Amino acid sequence: MINALQSREVYEKIVDDYSDMIYRIAYQNLRNRYDAEDIMQEVFLTLLKNDGKFKDSGHLKAWLIKVTVNKCIDFRKSARFRTTVALDEQAAHYDSEELGIMDELNKLPEEERNIIYLFYYEGYTISEIAKILGKKQNTVNSKLQRARKKLQSLLKKGGYYYERNLQKSAE
Repeated sequence: MINALQSREVYEKIVDDYSDMIYRIAYQNLRNRYDAEDIMQEVFLTLLKNDGKFKDSGHLKAWLIKVTVNKCIDFRKSARFRTTVALDEQAAHYDSEELGIMDELNKLPEEERNIIYLFYYEGYTISEIAKILGKKQNTVNSKLQRARKKLQSLLKKGGYYYERNLQKSAE
């Protein structure tokens, strides 16, 4: 059992271990580094307000992802998001190759982006993603298949090709 509020050291380790993941999920949803940073802070504040007891690290990670996705959805619904214009669309913590792939990924609908991200970047299974997003496993599987096809097409148009890893094609 993990108790996030057990001690300051445990909480700080959780922040160290998961802040990059939370930031990346928020950034790929909101496409703005400052908003992603705000969401990351809100997620950790929510953790502090929570009783902080989790079965294991997998349960904690899934909870953090779900809270992050939900906070991004809430943020996009807010008036602040609709009236804000990003001053600086600086990239998240991605290298240049990842940025190109993320640009293409950002062209997918939000739900498909989240499923692709959780499957490939965070290594979750389809059944785990279904639980996190509150969807049926078959729905997640079909959305993943559709998203893969769309992303593959987008990557080809963008000059990328898909092999075992996504790599920029030689021009």
